[in-house]
Amino acid sequence: MLKYLPIAAALAAPPVLAQSISEDDVIVTATRVAQDAREVGQAVTVIDRAEIETRQTTALSDLLATTPGVTVTRNGGVGGFTGVRIRGAEAEQTLVVIDGVRVNDPSSPGGGFDFANLLSGSVDRVEILRGPNSVPWGSQALGGVVNIVTMQPTENIRVRANAEYGYADSVFANAGVAGSKGAVSGALNAGYLRTDGISSAASGTERDGYRQYGASGKLGVEFAPGVSLDLRGYWADSRVEIDGFPPPTFAFADTGEYSTTQELYGYAGLNAEFGALKNRIAFTIADIDRDNFDPAFGNAPSFIGRGRSERYEYQGEFRPVDAVRVVAGVERENSRFADGFDRFSTGITSVYGQLIVKPLEPLTLTGGARHDDHDQYGGETTFGANAALALGAGTTLRASYGEGFKAPTLFQLYSDFGFRDLQPERARNFDAGVEQAFLGGRARVSVTYFNRRTRNQIDFDLGTFTYRNIARTAADGVEFALALKPVDSVTFSANYTYMDANNRSAGANFGNLLPRRASDSVTANIDWRTPWGPALGATVTHVGDTFDNIGNTVRLDGYVLASLRAELPIGDKLSLYGRVENLFDEQYQTVSGYGTYGRAAYGGVRVKLD
Repeated sequence: MLKYLPIAAALAAPPVLAQSISEDDVIVTATRVAQDAREVGQAVTVIDRAEIETRQTTALSDLLATTPGVTVTRNGGVGGFTGVRIRGAEAEQTLVVIDGVRVNDPSSPGGGFDFANLLSGSVDRVEILRGPNSVPWGSQALGGVVNIVTMQPTENIRVRANAEYGYADSVFANAGVAGSKGAVSGALNAGYLRTDGISSAASGTERDGYRQYGASGKLGVEFAPGVSLDLRGYWADSRVEIDGFPPPTFAFADTGEYSTTQELYGYAGLNAEFGALKNRIAFTIADIDRDNFDPAFGNAPSFIGRGRSERYEYQGEFRPVDAVRVVAGVERENSRFADGFDRFSTGITSVYGQLIVKPLEPLTLTGGARHDDHDQYGGETTFGANAALALGAGTTLRASYGEGFKAPTLFQLYSDFGFRDLQPERARNFDAGVEQAFLGGRARVSVTYFNRRTRNQIDFDLGTFTYRNIARTAADGVEFALALKPVDSVTFSANYTYMDANNRSAGANFGNLLPRRASDSVTANIDWRTPWGPALGATVTHVGDTFDNIGNTVRLDGYVLASLRAELPIGDKLSLYGRVENLFDEQYQTVSGYGTYGRAAYGGVRVKLD
């Protein structure tokens, strides 16, 4: 049974340039089937559980912010709205998948995913695919894909737990167990976070706290060789205090407002393998309830958002010979949104196909097409192709062309500000790069150039006070990554991104830089496991100057963040750990007017049993 689980879990994953040094990664996000990293022509970063624990990350977005080509902004402290932008795309154009379930919120105006409530405790693996990839994934994969795999079943019983306490009376606790017996395997994880936080308004003095309860689980049953059932679930209940615009000045300031979010994601899949043909039939559901409250106006919610999407999927993989793989699928998605007054729904039916061939042993070619038929605007066809050439002496060449589209959201189509004749947003991306391993695999360096263009982008039209297809954007850049392991006890990684992301829409803002996307960013990490046991590490991140608005009149100054961490093993199963974040107490903002954390320290204990 376990041999099928990594592949099933990978049906929610992408290709590779790993944060750590490895040639053995199996990537799924690129084509939705497992591929050796050396066969993937697209740009992918992989983050595994070991790195999450080494970096001692609580909010997963903090780790994403240190990867190439990714920009993260947050409205205030932990729990504030958090957007992830890939290669200059909008945050709403990032497709997020958790355990095979597309979790973008149908009730949000832009249909994006709020990373604020995504904590690291249950996460085993993250794959970040940079660039449009709608052939296997469909709508919303316009900027890229973040594929998240939570705790997976293991062959032997494995238990992990950690608890930490720190700045702002923060408590973070997490525990999980995984294992298998005979034909049945499973994993269960639960977590809790509470913090007094910081003031959401940079000018405020009242702390805005955050609380979350969360759990994830997986169950697999193998009925016969090659035939299995795969069940997955994810639940989170979150509450965050926010600030607003109180009278009489209506300036952003401390208020008693708060917001609650309940997320429930589920996956049920049946896998059947018959010789050269693998089949997967699945049903997924994403249900998100959001409510805002303002005690100044009573106990009733001031805003209600109810988003739900249901997907029915079939995917087949046919491999007549080792050098040829055909991947094809059919999908139907139904989504709906309610705000307490109105209720809207729509659907999209899709068919796609991909061909993966190895005409020569070192060369892998992948190409595909997809057609989507939307209930409102009709049909849309996208294409994609990539190549990976794994030469001798550790050299790999990659090149890809990808197209993406994003269907108009229910709010953009049917709300009071909607326009029913909206067309889907479109993007295309070309990238090319080289990766070189040397020193016997102890060093790896890569350079990737990308060119990205978006058209028909949906924006609010002040002339009609409705949403229209009026925006165009462009982004060109270079991503550089380095990983070193000079000796077994030391690891070093660094990445640098240069990006020119600008507005190509006709009008006064033509040529302006896109807001909240710095032209350059760099991150460096070093970790050392000392001969006598303790581990020490540090991370330094620099983000350059940018602007907060499309008119480029509100400037956000660049900043440098440094953190230190340490871990002390006590025997084989227990360790103590601690970290100091924003070591130099840097004063900065990622969104104008919103507060950020100063220097903060945390300490905890971790237990592992297997």
